Order: sequence, then structure tokens, then C-alpha cells
Amino acid sequence: MTLQGRTPTFRPNQNTTKSWPGVTRPQKNRLKTTGGAGRHMTLKVAIQTDPVAAFDIQGDSTFRLALEAQARGHELSYYLPRDLSLHDGKVLAHTRPLEVRDTQGDHFTHGNSVVTDMRDVDVVLMRQDPPFDMSYITATHILDHIHPHTLVVNDPTHVRNAPEKLFVTEFDGVMPPTLISSNEQDIKAFRAEHGDIILKPLYGNGGAGVFRVKKDDENMASLLEMFTQMFREPLIAQAYLPAVRAGDKRIILVDGEIAGAINRVPAAGESRSNMHVGGRPEATKLTDREREICAIIGPELKRRGLIFVGIDVIGDYMTEINVTSPTGLREIERFDGTNIAAMIWDVIEAKRA
Repeated sequence: MTLQGRTPTFRPNQNTTKSWPGVTRPQKNRLKTTGGAGRHMTLKVAIQTDPVAAFDIQGDSTFRLALEAQARGHELSYYLPRDLSLHDGKVLAHTRPLEVRDTQGDHFTHGNSVVTDMRDVDVVLMRQDPPFDMSYITATHILDHIHPHTLVVNDPTHVRNAPEKLFVTEFDGVMPPTLISSNEQDIKAFRAEHGDIILKPLYGNGGAGVFRVKKDDENMASLLEMFTQMFREPLIAQAYLPAVRAGDKRIILVDGEIAGAINRVPAAGESRSNMHVGGRPEATKLTDREREICAIIGPELKRRGLIFVGIDVIGDYMTEINVTSPTGLREIERFDGTNIAAMIWDVIEAKRA
């Protein structure tokens, strides 16, 4: 189908309407009457994600969001980040219609790929997993061209400006002692001051490359050499928090408000609590300190359009703010029945109303 008759957003030297061969222009249908009982919002939702076939549906938050959207009657499609393009100011993607089922081994059906003008989509869920690299950053720049006309969740500008281990430094009194540096002498001095520390890549994810280095650990120099060879960016050093033995809490905030939490207890002999490296999930309740942390950061999350956020808290300290592709929805729902996916879609629908 040819895209015709659309007046493009003004840009220098671009003052005529263009046609775009092969671009699908679906009819808008945001409100649909159902059963005479009232008006029901139907949204066109595109999910920018990793291959759907590889989803672990028992723990995948993107899949849970898709299930909830489908249950509400929204029209789903998906595409991979490499299928996103910027063509003379138009954001286009090779999207596939998507149907999902909560059935292990048979969890989705997709249709044929079509080229879609992303301004004709109501919502884009930016849900590909990190690493937070130049490919990820480039996708946020491209999606900036359509947001907020098309609501991108989370806001791409603020995803780009909120790397998970750096964003947390903007809030006073919530972090453990932390150093972000490439300087070997500074890092060694930090260990001398705190004795027992954690070293990790500044833009790492999923617990990869996380090391506990004790005061008498002789591998310090080798680890710094390895980090220097593998990463151009500074690394992050934090004082080791013994409270991690009791668990690392993942707290979900929706539009700046507490929605739910789960505790992740590291396996014996591990300093990492990530579930895919053996961390054990368990039900939890929030402490007054954890609620205080959420109250400190919540208004800023809301202001920045960060609708779906997961923070990590160990003891009295927040270590990360996850805004790229937060997880935990299925685990929380499994333990206490809280449907955070519904909360997220309530916020999205309110913004699209």
C-alpha cells in the first residue's frame, strides 16, 4: 500500500507531501463499542523486542505485557530493533501481526511482515534487552521522531539519559558508597577505604561481569586489566553490602508509584542474586526505608515519562534503576497475585485517551 496525502512534520527543505511505497497505513480505530455496555479503547501496539520465539514465557515481562494487551482487545504487532529505520524523517518498521498464548512451546503466532509507518501506531513498547550500547542508543534517537505522537514506553529520550547505574547517582542518600572511574589508583584507594567491594561494568546487565573483591584478594590487578581490555567505559565500584545474603529486592514502580516487589536471594557461594544465575525468588514486603527510597525517586520517574521501572535495593540502599527492559512481572504475580501488567496498561490507556 502507498502512503499518500499525509503532511509531514516540518523540516528544513521538506515542504511537500511524499509517497512511501510499501508502507502500511492502517485505519485508526482507537475507540470501539463493545456489547452496548460502553466504549472500549482499542490501541495499535507495536513491541520492539528480541525474537519472540526465544521468550521464556514463565518469566518474561514483555510476554506478560503482550498477554494483558491482547486480553484488553488491543492489536499487537512486533519487530526487532534491526527492523527499525529512519527514511527521510519517517520512522518505519517491518512489523508482524502477533497473537500470544500462555502455552509453553506454543506461545505465539505471527503474520507476514509489512512496512509500517510508526506514526500510525498508538503505542510502542521498547522492550529489547540490553546491553545498553550504541545500537540501543540509536534506537532511542529514531523513536524520538515519533514520541509522543506515538506513545513510546518508556520515553526514549529519558531511557537514553538514564543508564541504570548512572541514573541512581542523581538521588542523594540512597546509594551505597560508590566510585565510577577508569583510574586504577582511584579504584585501589576505594578498596583500601572500604575493604570489601563489588566491581562491575558500568553498562553491564543481568549480573554479567560482577565480581566481589575482598581486602586481601590478589586478583585485583588482573581484574582491572581485564576490565580495561574488555570495556572502554569506566567501571563501577561499590562497597559490598552484607545484607545481600538476605536478598536483593526488585521493586516495580508504575508511573512513579509502588506496584509490587519480589526478593531475590543469591545461591550459596554467589554474590549475585539475578535469577538466571541461580538467585531464588521469594515473596516479600517493603520496609519503611524501601518506601522512603521509592518516594524520593517516584516523582522524577513520573516527570520523565518512565512508566515501567524496576529498582534494585539491598538493605538500606538502592543499587540500580532499571528503565530499559525491566523484569519481574510474572514472578510478582505468581507469588502474590498482583497484576502489574494491568496497572501499566491502565496508565498507557489513560495517556492515549
